[in-house]
Amino acid sequence: MQEKDEHAPRGANQWGAPGGHVEDGEDFEAAAYREITEETGLELAPGSLRLWLDEEFAHVDTTARYELWAAGVEWTDDDIVVGEGRQIVFVDPEVIPSLDLWPSAAHFVPQFLRSSAYAALRRG
Repeated sequence: MQEKDEHAPRGANQWGAPGGHVEDGEDFEAAAYREITEETGLELAPGSLRLWLDEEFAHVDTTARYELWAAGVEWTDDDIVVGEGRQIVFVDPEVIPSLDLWPSAAHFVPQFLRSSAYAALRRG
């Protein structure tokens, strides 16, 4: 999970999954790989991400399309070099409901944790 810092344009000082905006001319999958590298300093092997969900989410002031991608990794907190936000750490799923989640994370993360995609990653 990523804890944003006070400079974040949305969700300042709140928690969510790493990720971000799609650049002009970039598709969602390429953006997912780029964002992971920018935010963690780590690279995923091509083809390791799997699309879990493609859905719109209504913020207070806008609606945005989200593609949520997931991959199993062997990384630890010590492997991560934080590129954005206050911290990026692996969080026990039972702790996540106690975190101050930004709105889209409060919507998507619990769904993911209940999904068959997450169950398959845990079985790994």
